Amino acid sequence: MATVQDLLNILQDIAADNLAEAWDNVGLLIGSPDNRVTSILLGLDPTTDLLTQAGKCSAELIITHHPAIFHPLKSLRTDQPTGSFIYAALQKNINVIGCHTNLDATSGGVSDVLARLLGVIHAEPLVPATDAETGCGLGRIGNLEQPVDADEFVAAISTALSPPWLLEAGPRPDLISRVAVCGGSCADFAETALRAGADVFITAEIKHAVARWAEEAGLWLIDGGHFATENPAIAALQSLLTERIKQTNLMVQVNTAHQEPPLKLITKC
Repeated sequence: MATVQDLLNILQDIAADNLAEAWDNVGLLIGSPDNRVTSILLGLDPTTDLLTQAGKCSAELIITHHPAIFHPLKSLRTDQPTGSFIYAALQKNINVIGCHTNLDATSGGVSDVLARLLGVIHAEPLVPATDAETGCGLGRIGNLEQPVDADEFVAAISTALSPPWLLEAGPRPDLISRVAVCGGSCADFAETALRAGADVFITAEIKHAVARWAEEAGLWLIDGGHFATENPAIAALQSLLTERIKQTNLMVQVNTAHQEPPLKLITKC
């Protein structure tokens, strides 16, 4: 019989807690390490719909990328989204684990998955982690097997990520060979990507000031959306968890939730 603690131990091998940023909140956020687990549901975001999906697959444990409890709680109001989620999870006896920037930074994590989908080879951390194993850190940078023009690269992003939109800033290079990526909100690493020789940097939630900077600095930035640049990692996490669970001879089913981007492009007024 597997317990929540068994799954925490497995996650430590996949994305250790010490890889998380100091401001982050990861690990077991709701529930008890002693609770049994026969089924897991993976999702990007902790939502009440995710709890409904967990009920349909009899999941006693939810693992989300974005933490269910992020900022310190001063109250637990069930009429507010965070309080409502926590209360519903407790009512349904569903344990909740957050696997956030530790999954971003680990080898084979969010940005590695993004880089691989875009055809980046020999990817290395854009911002290497300190005191961690080689290959860990935030973002990735590497080369394409063959240089492509800007239109081909945009088409590759659209095919790989199915983003609800693509935004760009800065000049389009004639050819792209060196690519930097960072799933989620990583626009602060734009200058790092430029110094590392990137022809393009793909991330999300690019601020106005960073976009203006890219125009002047000569770096092509692409905003693929937070959801689209991170969500592919959930399927990869399912594969890793399933493999590790089999190695431990535990009987646990690993499911992935269906979630849609919370932001959508307005096509009609």
